[in-house]
This record gives sequence, structure tokens and C-alpha cells, in this order.
Amino acid sequence: MQSVQDPNQSRVDNLNNVISEAGKHFRNEKKAYWKSKIEEPEAISKIKTIRNLYRDINDLRRVASLEMI
Repeated sequence: MQSVQDPNQSRVDNLNNVISEAGKHFRNEKKAYWKSKIEEPEAISKIKTIRNLYRDINDLRRVASLEMI
């Protein structure tokens, strides 16, 4: 036997589903935002490390070229 659901209860269920989906969406958005914010300094740090490596190499080349003179 099929039960007949109250129309008001159906609206409440739909509203709860919408609220739940919206919450999931914004939780995922917030998680993605903070993940990018956490990874940003790591990427900057890697860039600075590489930049410093090239500076050191260039400094060594300059010193070596000055010693030859």
C-alpha cells in the first residue's frame, strides 16, 4: 500500500535537501579556497629557492671570472 505524504511535509523535505546541498557546496568551496591559500606559500618558497640557486651560481661565475683576470 502506498502512503500519501502531506504536501507541507514534502515542501519541508525539499527545503531541507536544498539547504543540505547548499551547505555541501559552500563547504567544498571553502575547502578549495583554503587549500589554495596553503599551497601558495609553498610555491612561492620554491620559486625563491630556485631564484637564490641561480643567484649563487651567477655569483660563483663572477668570482671565477674575476680570479682569471
